[in-house]
Amino acid sequence: MTYGYIRVSTDKQTVENQRFEISHYAELKQIRIDRWIEETISGIVSLDKRNLGKLLKCVKPGDSIICSELSRLGRSMFMIMSILNSLMEQNVAVYTVKEGYRLGQDLQSKVLAFAFSISAEIERTLIAERTAEALKRCKAEGITLGRPKGRKNTRYKLSEYESELRRMLAEGYKKIDIINYFGISSATLYNFMRRMGIKY
Repeated sequence: MTYGYIRVSTDKQTVENQRFEISHYAELKQIRIDRWIEETISGIVSLDKRNLGKLLKCVKPGDSIICSELSRLGRSMFMIMSILNSLMEQNVAVYTVKEGYRLGQDLQSKVLAFAFSISAEIERTLIAERTAEALKRCKAEGITLGRPKGRKNTRYKLSEYESELRRMLAEGYKKIDIINYFGISSATLYNFMRRMGIKY
């Protein structure tokens, strides 16, 4: 079985870019995606609270996971290595679109995974440092960061899917199915419905 795994860290990001990349990759490699796993959650959150954690418990030898890049699996070198090690022990292959890796049981795969995870860790550290420096400079220059005080947010994660959500509700979809379909939490769904005045 082949899984397409997508993770974005904030509601402001979209899963569509990763889905397109993975779908295009699978088409080129003539691989059929049997199931999509999507979630909006930080990579630093423990696996037991992520859909990826549930996936790791149900994969079987010979299965494959395709993701846009290894950093989608986790935010730290140790987490990525732990996940890859677990998958390799289960004889589950990991394909990455951007790096073009196929990580499995062979030694070369393990060396590549290790080298990449170190590079990714260094890159994230540098990005975090540059971001912190930029924010510090903006603050020193008196630039106000974030949404102005008193202004309410008018865009929500489900805003662009409102018509699809209304259709699904009208067709009798259960809320749990809608939550799984959009890869959101129950709070996100209920809050959006309340703000939009959507009855169920």
